[in-house]
Amino acid sequence: MSVAEDRSTARRTLIVIGLVLATVVGLALVWATRRVLVWGLVAAFLAIALKPLVDRLERRIRRRALATLLVFLAAFALFAALGALIVVPLVDELGRLADRAPHVVHEAQAGRGPVGELLDRLHLLRYAEPGRLRQYGSRLGEPTVGLVRGVAQAVAALVTVVVLAYLMVLEAPRIVAGTLRLVGDGPAERLRRIGRDTSRIVTGYLSGNLLISVICGGLTFGVLLLLGVPFAAVIALVVAVVDLIPLVGATLGAIVAAGAGFARSPTAGIVVLVFFVVYQQVENHLLQPVIMARAVRLNPLTVLVSVLLAAELAGLVGALLAIPAAGVVQVLLREFVPAGRLALAAPADPGPDQRAGRPGDPPPAGGSDPRTAPRPPAGGSAPGTRDRPPAGG
Repeated sequence: MSVAEDRSTARRTLIVIGLVLATVVGLALVWATRRVLVWGLVAAFLAIALKPLVDRLERRIRRRALATLLVFLAAFALFAALGALIVVPLVDELGRLADRAPHVVHEAQAGRGPVGELLDRLHLLRYAEPGRLRQYGSRLGEPTVGLVRGVAQAVAALVTVVVLAYLMVLEAPRIVAGTLRLVGDGPAERLRRIGRDTSRIVTGYLSGNLLISVICGGLTFGVLLLLGVPFAAVIALVVAVVDLIPLVGATLGAIVAAGAGFARSPTAGIVVLVFFVVYQQVENHLLQPVIMARAVRLNPLTVLVSVLLAAELAGLVGALLAIPAAGVVQVLLREFVPAGRLALAAPADPGPDQRAGRPGDPPPAGGSDPRTAPRPPAGGSAPGTRDRPPAGG
């Protein structure tokens, strides 16, 4: 090998090594900052959902800071009202349960009452002895520190997401204007289309998900009301809120509703479990693909496959963001890939001049279609030509 070939080979080797090292370092940075990246992604999702409301209110009051503040305060008030509807009855019930706890424990140790009869039937009375209960109580302090730490992290994450979303919505016009000035006129129009379609996808996803949750909460309320389960409205509201989580939301709601049903009677608990097993399949394979396909304008198969894959890869966050992410990928394919743009574009109605033949067929040689070209009269020359004298005349 010549010296020039050796240098070229060494240069390629160094480039490959550099790319591999850069990829490894980038993945390591993403993994190290994954929590912050997830917070930023959720904040961007929330900002895209609230931005249309802020823009509409800004056109009325002419001040974006005030419009952003009012929209976020309204959202906070809505979530606070939902939380109050759920937490206040729950706290009251826990207070009554704490007052009755000594009497319930005493009856359970004696094998009386619903709990005692259940423990006696399952041969578990030995676990309700006073010494065992004191041992269990001493162990409750071990996970308390972890529970408090988890609650503190959840509060910090919530505050961070809200602040990031607020700043994103507030500074959105400046960020968009600065980005469009940097890229120029041609790419700017494409970025505007991408942003407009992305906003439509996110708002459509939220509206579709909210509709599914309302359906789940309404059906749950009807079942619990027919079975005579107490606090049917509160439990149905909890089920509707957790059902906002794709795939597993109905399962989490089923745990709460089935627990309330078994507290009422074993028959009610079994009926609630059967209802949620059937509803979970209907929601995952019928309601969610069909409603999301109409709201986000995606194929139902694409919706279902994207949710399943994202839930397997990224867990709960992946399931939440799978459908909007699939919609954004479709938008990017339509904008940047020529084949994807042709495949994803809506078919146009053929015009009058295309109905005689197949659209897209090239014209025949000669520049005209023989099916539409005028025919010469029999025994005469073609129109538009003159009779020429014979040669030599």
